[in-house]
Amino acid sequence: MISVTEEISLLTKQENQLHTSLDNLRGQRSKVKEHKQLEKELAGVLRKRQNLQAYEVFELGMPVHRISSSRLGIVKELKITPGGMGEVWVSWEGLLQIPEQPNLLQIDDAARAKIIAVGDRIKIVDGHERAGKTFTVARLLARGAVETTEQQIFEREEWQKIVEATQKLVQNSIHSSSFSQETQMVTQLIEELGGETLETTVTVNTTATQIEELTDDEEKERHWLELKVEQAFYEAGTSLRELRDKRLYRSTHTTFETYCRDRFGFTRANATYLITGASVVDNLKKMSTNGLQILPTNERQTRPLTKLEPNEQRQVWQQAVEQADGKVPSGRIVKGIVDRLKEKPLVKARDFCTVGDAFILTRLEGTERKYNGCWVIASQLRDFTVVVDVYDGELAVKPENLNPIDLPDVRRQLPETLKRIKRLRNNVEMLDRGASNILKDLGRQIYLTEFEADLLTFMEQRYGIDN
Repeated sequence: MISVTEEISLLTKQENQLHTSLDNLRGQRSKVKEHKQLEKELAGVLRKRQNLQAYEVFELGMPVHRISSSRLGIVKELKITPGGMGEVWVSWEGLLQIPEQPNLLQIDDAARAKIIAVGDRIKIVDGHERAGKTFTVARLLARGAVETTEQQIFEREEWQKIVEATQKLVQNSIHSSSFSQETQMVTQLIEELGGETLETTVTVNTTATQIEELTDDEEKERHWLELKVEQAFYEAGTSLRELRDKRLYRSTHTTFETYCRDRFGFTRANATYLITGASVVDNLKKMSTNGLQILPTNERQTRPLTKLEPNEQRQVWQQAVEQADGKVPSGRIVKGIVDRLKEKPLVKARDFCTVGDAFILTRLEGTERKYNGCWVIASQLRDFTVVVDVYDGELAVKPENLNPIDLPDVRRQLPETLKRIKRLRNNVEMLDRGASNILKDLGRQIYLTEFEADLLTFMEQRYGIDN
């Protein structure tokens, strides 16, 4: 399976070829049917290319909105349909995921910048009928709009965020004297994570029951590790791992998941990503060939590597560094290399077959699935695809979709059979339904029985087609 970028490149080349073919046919009245077929094929290629180009910009965790809607959603899954079209699966307001067409979605920059969060207070600006009034945000909408607890909706230009001057401290809070500083540091860390939708409000669990006291040494170690979580993604991951493995959260929380949510505003998935990302960095540090020790600077760069073996992680990272000209590569570069690693190597068409070879079609998907089992003749070799003649037209397929026919007698007979079928289809304006069904069936039979040969001859005579 080729990458989206490579598919777009192939489609662009195919589009240019179709334009050239159409230009060559202009003004030729005898080629009207062929001209319409090419226009139809061009429209399909153009639609697919535009779809994939729109699809390519989206990443998991991105906040998005529909072009004509105020609802805010999060990208949960990116899929390629069997027909090769891109689908963006979006969770709207935390509900079920819905497949969306990428060209109808826009990335929401306001939500991506985290300019406001649920629970924040806002003040309505001068010039509005509610100027000076304050509200609490209950729901985030597209383009920076918000809905308040009073079910009032305000556009981005109509409100300003209220920055609280003081923080309400409660008994049993951890390090109350440094709470404001820690909140700022956690917020900075969350913003640096990128690509994930995280809660940016740090809360303190005031109702947790003390299950087990920590020793003085454990208490010091806990707070030292917590400070490291608030500094950088690698130290955050290694510190979270120790907090989890040593259960240093047990004096205030019963589970590591609730501890991460209340103490740092992390979901379970966020904490897991950081921990596994730190493990990847530990493995990359073992590389002896990377003298500069260029290592990941954020969790998104490590995520594609987490499912690879340690040796594969180091190999992929080294390739990514080289592709980034010796700098820290982006998560997209790393993911692209991992995707290519999982793909089957592309087979050049000219190394696979020659024009005139006969095959059986297999493993086609989408609208082309109906041709599985049909025999075809190779008519044109492109870079990585083969154009084949099928009983009712042409298809561009990959070598993996072609099973060779090795029977010499069959290979000699099929080109002549295809020629006769195409004469009937191209020279008869309106084939009878029965005749069309017979030709379709013959397109699946690699050799003609005596009766089938007689049927084909009868149709040629019936429609006045000379041999």
